[in-house]
Amino acid sequence: MSLDEAQAELTRRRETALAMGGAAKLAARAAEGVLNARQRLDVLLDPDSFSETGLLAQGIRPEMRGRSAADGKIAGFGRIGGRPVAVVSNDFTVLGASSSAINGKKIQHVKRIAARSGMPVIYVGESAGARMPDRMGAAGRAMLGQDPTEYLRERTTPWVSAMLGPCYGSSTWYACLSDFVVMRKGAKMSVASGRVTSIAISQAVDAEELGGWKLHTDTTGLVDLAVDTDEEALAAVKRFLGYLPDHAGAAPPRCEVPEGSGADGDAIRAALPESRHQTYDVRRILRLVADAESLFELKGRFGRSLVTALARIDGRSVGLIASNPLFKGGAIDVDACRKATSFLVLCDSFNIPIIFMTDQPGFLIGMAGELRGAPGLIMNWMNALSLVTVPKLQVVMRKSYGQAYLNMGGGRNADATACWPMADLGFVDPVIGVSILHGLKREDDPERFDRLAEELGRDSSAWELAALYEAQDVIEPSETRDWLANMLEVHGRRLSGGVGTHRLAAWPTSF
Repeated sequence: MSLDEAQAELTRRRETALAMGGAAKLAARAAEGVLNARQRLDVLLDPDSFSETGLLAQGIRPEMRGRSAADGKIAGFGRIGGRPVAVVSNDFTVLGASSSAINGKKIQHVKRIAARSGMPVIYVGESAGARMPDRMGAAGRAMLGQDPTEYLRERTTPWVSAMLGPCYGSSTWYACLSDFVVMRKGAKMSVASGRVTSIAISQAVDAEELGGWKLHTDTTGLVDLAVDTDEEALAAVKRFLGYLPDHAGAAPPRCEVPEGSGADGDAIRAALPESRHQTYDVRRILRLVADAESLFELKGRFGRSLVTALARIDGRSVGLIASNPLFKGGAIDVDACRKATSFLVLCDSFNIPIIFMTDQPGFLIGMAGELRGAPGLIMNWMNALSLVTVPKLQVVMRKSYGQAYLNMGGGRNADATACWPMADLGFVDPVIGVSILHGLKREDDPERFDRLAEELGRDSSAWELAALYEAQDVIEPSETRDWLANMLEVHGRRLSGGVGTHRLAAWPTSF
């Protein structure tokens, strides 16, 4: 073959690979308003920053040659906001982006380079699952498990998954290993498709019930955020990564403080009801404390008595774990326990200080929680908290009762604690405490009942905690942002340069 002929052949092969699954399939996606795999990279990455690896890869079986452009997974490296990232974008127009021996090699290569070079990995998911011919028989079995670290999650760099269509097999596995998962409504995520599942169990299965966005945002907690379009999902990926460092060995980037941040501190008091029995949405308070427009909530539809969110205070990335009395009065259930623990793991793994905003009446007790292993999940949380090495700050807003006092940063579980003046830190609500301690109901002796309740409340006031130096300060609600900014400055000045020791790096991603 002459040089000119070789050049022409290279051009032909490149054009064939870039044509993906063909004009008809690409046109059908465009008609549905869904981006194809390469368009998604155009939206996600800085212009002209993508460097592809494996463009000319094809399926390993002879009959797949000529039918498997880039072998169904587009892989490479690019930049987001000038920062390097590795990315795998599944091309559903090519054999349903099914997992094969060759495209599996592409994924493993990208992961290795990302870990070695210190860059996040982004999985743009849409996959039919395993490519059956590749997986059948002894030869198919021999292809599996050749990399014993394939599913090892050590959190050297952040992993992010965007679920943008049918996601079965590897797309699901990598989502479950990721630090952030966003899902387009209409996409599906499950072990196998509804069709395969129906055949396996011999009954009809609704694909949405099996793996739709409501299931994974409300019930399983495997998805952090659901959005309407591909573009919104990719924007969420970029926003999430903006709070994190490129790798675990660096501190998160510090940003300019938007104009007007903290200007409405006095509105915090107005957002808080006078009675500790009245509900409110803590996110109103969090937005007033954080830098303007910086609050980014994760798992907002799951374990809703707690809010977990990334934000910035004085330009610094922080992780917020906040009681939300709007749901279950702020009582912490098993889903909230799982949510809090996974968020601790995220923050500690990537050097993000943790702030507890506490107003909780304790754990939600009852048969439902016990049947789902509540004690074990409570202790998982405490175990994770004991291993955290990033700065931890606590603000007790109205109340913090029972064992959950420790889970939410009480005792020596925070580097610094401040209480608002109305904070109550008893073991239980004083009204309940009188009934437990004295066996007295208010209707039995109203005068004595009220006196005993007042005594219990006085013993557990913010002043008493500050007097014992269990709280380092009592502050006005309007002073919260400034106190947090000062404490972040104090406790962020560590000899490690803001980098923790990451004892949670290999913590299970789902439990």
